[in-house]
Order: sequence, then structure tokens, then C-alpha cells
Amino acid sequence: MQRKLLWAMIAILIMTNIATLILWQQDETVSLDHNNNQINQRDPVASVGNGTISYNEWMLTLRESHGKRQLKSMMNQRVVRQLAEENNVTIDDKIIAREVAQLTTMQGVMTKEETKNKEEQWRKDIQYRYLLEALLTADIDIPDEKVKNYYEDYKRQYDFKASSQVSHIVVSNMKTASRVISELEEGASFNLLAQEYSIDEETRDNGGYLGFLVNTSQFWPEGYLDKIKNMAERSFSDPFETNAGIAIVYLHRKLPSVTFNYDEIKPYVERELAINQMNQPLSAEVLWDELETNWIYDE
Repeated sequence: MQRKLLWAMIAILIMTNIATLILWQQDETVSLDHNNNQINQRDPVASVGNGTISYNEWMLTLRESHGKRQLKSMMNQRVVRQLAEENNVTIDDKIIAREVAQLTTMQGVMTKEETKNKEEQWRKDIQYRYLLEALLTADIDIPDEKVKNYYEDYKRQYDFKASSQVSHIVVSNMKTASRVISELEEGASFNLLAQEYSIDEETRDNGGYLGFLVNTSQFWPEGYLDKIKNMAERSFSDPFETNAGIAIVYLHRKLPSVTFNYDEIKPYVERELAINQMNQPLSAEVLWDELETNWIYDE
């Protein structure tokens, strides 16, 4: 009887060890980024010559170099969003749209994927900043007359004017333009074709890029605004005659205007004046005491 019990116990231990070994050998994947890319913690994250860098070595270095700063940033985000929710603080979508548009005009040409990722991050950052300003200035009173006067002086800065991002290829004759169109239709790069064919020396080396132009600007080349009016983003026009030659325009982006009346923008002007009056850096850490917070770096 004792021998049977002993063999049963040995069998259980063997099965347990086998199960443990199987689990140990299974992939231990973790997220690498917010795009659902995965890596296995057991695999080296890099190799150099005949050596490798392990996942744990990498993580330790990141924690030592950036851990405290990154954790503080994450806590600031949580504190601001929780307090904003508790106090019913919201940010007008038009404010965020204006800021995104302004940031977009500072960029070069971006793909759809790059645009999507950038705009998602910008919206989060913009909303956080405006929520933080609202929370920090909640108890600061700015006289209505001062707000009104400031708005009258600077109201143009609060609106965004409709703009378009374009590139062009200018050639000397319609035969060359037709050749360019044929290559574009076959999938050739507009950028590279501009470098090869365009006679516009100012933009040729930069792939024909003209940048973002305000739609009411006087600097638009002849006929370009009329051409892009009904074009879809990321498409090219038919060739058309201009005073510089035969042009083909590529429309990268269209950004609509964003405008505000006084009542819409007033709360944001008030906060702007209040921030100036505070004369101190914007920091969410002063709000930590309003929530129960603790972290591993507490002394």
C-alpha cells in the first residue's frame, strides 16, 4: 500500500514538473507599443557581434534612466483627467481641431498612417494641456472688461484659416506633361517625378513641394486654387496651362477654417490671462494632494 502511494506521489511530481516545463517554454509575450506589436521576453531584444542584449537588461536601463520621469508623467495625466471628470471640465472640440490644424501646418508631407498616429497623440496632448490650465486657474478671477479688451486686440490669433498642402510639377510642354501623367497613373512617385521633370528650380529638388498655403493668400500660383477646389486629398490634377508652363498639382491635405465667436472663446481667453497672472510653470503635481496618490518613489 505504501509502495503504491509512493509511486502515485512520484507520478504527480513528474506530471507537475512536465507541466511547469511546458509553461516555462511557452512564449511570454509583452506589448512593444500601442500598435499591438508583441515581443517575447525570453528572446534577446538585440544582438551585437557575438553578444546579445536581453529584455531584462533593456527594461532595467529604461527604468533607471526614464522610469521616474515617465511614471510622474503618467500620474499627472491620471490626476488631471480624474479631477476634470469630477469637476465637469471639458474642452471644446473646435479648440482641439484648431490646435491640430496649426500643428499639421508645421509638418511636411505625411502618409495617412503617419497623419492618423500624429493626430491621435496631438489630441491627447492638447486636451491634457487645456484641462490642466482649467484646473489650475479655476479660482482665479479675471474681470470681464480685461478679457474683452484682450480678445479685441488679439482675436485673429484664435481663428484658423482654411489652408491646403500642395506640391507641383511644372514642365515646358503638354507632351512632357502627358508622359508625367502616364507615369503617375502607373504608380510612380510624384516627388521623384518632380525632381526628374520639373523646370521650377525653387521646388524641384524638394519634390515640387510648395507647403501649406492659406486659401486666401495672394501667393498661390496662377490657377492652382481653382484646380484643387474639387480635388480629393492625396490626388493629382490634370495638366493645365499657367504663366510658368504646364503644371500638374498634387493635393496632399485640405484643412478647413476654424472660427470662434466671443462667447465660444471667452473661457479660454480667461484661462490664458490667468496663466499669465500666475507667472509659474504649468505643473499637475500641485494637484496631486486633491486625490489620494502614492508611488514607488515616495521617500
